[in-house]
Amino acid sequence: MQALIFGTTGQLALALARQVPAGVTAQHLSRAAADLADPAACAAAILAARPDVVINAAAYTAVDRAETDEAMALRVNGDSPAAMARASADLGIPFLHVSTDYVFDGSGTAPWQPDDATGPLGAYGRSKLAGEAGIRAAGGAHAILRTSWVFSADGANFVKTMLRLSETRDRLSVVGDQTGGPTPAAAIAAALWRMAQAFHAGQGAGGGLTGTYHFAGAPDVSWAGFARAIFAAAGRDVEVADIPTAAYPTPAARPANSRMDCTSLETVFGIARPDWRAGLDEVLAALRAPA
Repeated sequence: MQALIFGTTGQLALALARQVPAGVTAQHLSRAAADLADPAACAAAILAARPDVVINAAAYTAVDRAETDEAMALRVNGDSPAAMARASADLGIPFLHVSTDYVFDGSGTAPWQPDDATGPLGAYGRSKLAGEAGIRAAGGAHAILRTSWVFSADGANFVKTMLRLSETRDRLSVVGDQTGGPTPAAAIAAALWRMAQAFHAGQGAGGGLTGTYHFAGAPDVSWAGFARAIFAAAGRDVEVADIPTAAYPTPAARPANSRMDCTSLETVFGIARPDWRAGLDEVLAALRAPA
């Protein structure tokens, strides 16, 4: 199986590169090879490569900056994935795309179902939702995988931020009224490879696998609870004080409820929710390892 992957340096792209399954050839496209700000170039790259499956592991992820840069966020997260999906549909190959809990408004306390009504609170969520709509409209075999609170030993993420702050502080105030499932990038990569292989094997004849799925770590936790777990696992003596979202204003509103029902992913692909605590231990071990 030949896989074409958009993204080279992000958390997910790096995790995908580390986990290429036996019998799979993976070609990663950098920004120089296919700029996500240029939808036509992204489509052309797919048509030129003619792979067996396309995975989009790249995105505009600057949630706060998107509030003043929505046109670019929409181009990268909306227009380009739609163009990728149309090119994939033209070739008759599956397109796998990663989306986000930010497409929901964060109301209530029940886990979000894949077919629940969406209602993004800000520009980033709107741009990702536009990408989902464009992918579905392309009419080809596809899987949209919504996830949340991604972390790894690479790039910038909550785990690394907490560890950095703990170097100089013994008490931190962290938002305690937003709840979701932290998700290791390595687990997302493993899920995408399994999904790609299922599509390639023709399980469900493509159409039986096409759809929108949720994938988030378990158990659900608040940001403050996640911070406590990070410090405990890292052996850092840091006190965490819960604060409300209102006490930590940001340019973009965050959903209070990011719980996600992942049942359909397990039913269709046999992929269960990962335990983020095990993923956290692996990330901390990687960060402690010598360079």
